[in-house]
Amino acid sequence: MDNRAEVSAFLKSRRAKITPEQAGMPVYGQRRVPGLRRGEVAMIAGMSVEYYTRLERGNLTGVSDSVLDALAQALRLDDTERDHLYALARAANTSEARIRRRPKKASVRPSVLRIVEGLHDQPAYVRNNRMDILAANPLARALHSEVFEMEPANTCRFVFLDPRATRLYPDWERVARDGVGVLRVEVAKNPYDRELSNLIGELSTRSDVFRTMWGAHDVHVFTEGTKQFHHPAVGMMELVHESLALPGDEGLSITVYSADPGTLAADALKLLASWAASQNRDAAASEADTEH
Repeated sequence: MDNRAEVSAFLKSRRAKITPEQAGMPVYGQRRVPGLRRGEVAMIAGMSVEYYTRLERGNLTGVSDSVLDALAQALRLDDTERDHLYALARAANTSEARIRRRPKKASVRPSVLRIVEGLHDQPAYVRNNRMDILAANPLARALHSEVFEMEPANTCRFVFLDPRATRLYPDWERVARDGVGVLRVEVAKNPYDRELSNLIGELSTRSDVFRTMWGAHDVHVFTEGTKQFHHPAVGMMELVHESLALPGDEGLSITVYSADPGTLAADALKLLASWAASQNRDAAASEADTEH
């Protein structure tokens, strides 16, 4: 097993997105292929057609950084796509035995848990590279209450397999595409991650939309931005989010949502906190009644 099919599909998909006009190439007659031809990419990248053809067939073995840089520039890759190309090259040049090393079981360190739980007025959670939520404070659990009905709580699985996702996320398509792009990035980094492969296989089998988006070979990395929620208890809110990788914890990251003071979103977060507290009181009272 190698990643040649993954490399080939990615390069072809990027080549198909660039028009000759964007690349400053003259256009003569009718073109039978979308985007640039192989020879045109090779010319822009300063390499022979034969060599580029080898790359697009998925063979990145022994390719130098200078060649990868030229290829990234020719294909007009953004920073995330460039990093993805480098990850594919690293996998192609790493021995299978080393790639297949058994990964450590992901766990959230107590110090990280204290950080997450200490953010009382901001939803915060820790996730792994498969989009499983491993730890969350009460406000994050309230914000993603429907997601936490799954075991494990997995945002991608919820987005594609739970019909309530289109209500929770008004901009559902963007959320879905971003989630698929994150999984694409992780597959390049961890091509032999069995649990990651199982998740992708499950979503591909059960969701036609996921299968179509997966075939686009787009990549994404969560950093910062805004996301809209339509919570069943408190209604609409638009929150700012920041996602940070946890140093020393490969594959884990922490995400925190917030709202500017005095905004409707800030009021909605306060209402969400009150709703979460009432839910917890009801659950505790029900548990006490059951014990008696």
